[in-house]
Amino acid sequence: MRIFDPHIHMTSRTTDDYEAMYAAGVRALVEPSFWLGQPRTSPASFYDYFDSLLGWEPFRAAQHGIAHHCTLALNPKEANDPRCAPVLDELPRYLVKDGVVAVGEIGYDSMTPAEDTALATQLQLAADHGLPALVHTPHRDKLAGLRRTLDVVKESALPMDRVLVDHLNETTVKEAKDSGCWLGFSVYPDTKMDEERMVAILRAYGPEKVLVNSAADWGRSDPLKTREVGDLMRAEGFTEDDVDLVLWRNPVAFYGLSGRLDLDLDAEETAAGATHEGNSILRGGGAPAAAPTER
Repeated sequence: MRIFDPHIHMTSRTTDDYEAMYAAGVRALVEPSFWLGQPRTSPASFYDYFDSLLGWEPFRAAQHGIAHHCTLALNPKEANDPRCAPVLDELPRYLVKDGVVAVGEIGYDSMTPAEDTALATQLQLAADHGLPALVHTPHRDKLAGLRRTLDVVKESALPMDRVLVDHLNETTVKEAKDSGCWLGFSVYPDTKMDEERMVAILRAYGPEKVLVNSAADWGRSDPLKTREVGDLMRAEGFTEDDVDLVLWRNPVAFYGLSGRLDLDLDAEETAAGATHEGNSILRGGGAPAAAPTER
């Protein structure tokens, strides 16, 4: 089973997670820029974060045979802080980078006027740069948030079929599907979706234009949930082609709209002694211990 996790926050995860993901079949991922928990208070902190998504995290992923891509944006929650608004003016210089495969996460958190402005502005940036958009639907008032999101997208220069509406569930899937957008579902241990509900939605609505992600971050989440969905799909009678469509070909098709997807998985992994700007992922390393002598 080959897996492309289309939404996972590896900045929050450990090297052990990369190892476990590779063993489970993950060979590619997209890391969207997001709120880090501790509110940022200046645009400069965003720029350092964006640089890490374009440099350090791809390096770290390559150490484990996983192709790393990212999406960049001013996230909905911090769009409400006027101190962060200058990020919108600086985004164009980041959106031209090869590793950026969409504008995101954009959308709504509390559905404020500031979020309206940030969403509309960044949809235009996506259209201007020939990129698709990854849209975050709010955790509260989800159906109202979806409808407001779709209204703004319809008024933008970005076609519906270049938008991935994420964090969907049973209350929002039909209207999202009817809109012509791509459909994203986050599978969590306790909240959002679980494997059984996800498979039920796939049975009811089909696997076309559906992307399943773990959205794993610093909270209670699991970077192997994509694999668990694939295993349950098999157990519930879905074909191998269905599984491959949902867990690989759909993410490739959506993010491939950017023209920047690099899935050269036949390339050798980053050499063990390689560094990124002088740094490695090793801690406390030294010369390998000598093999014990026979007595």
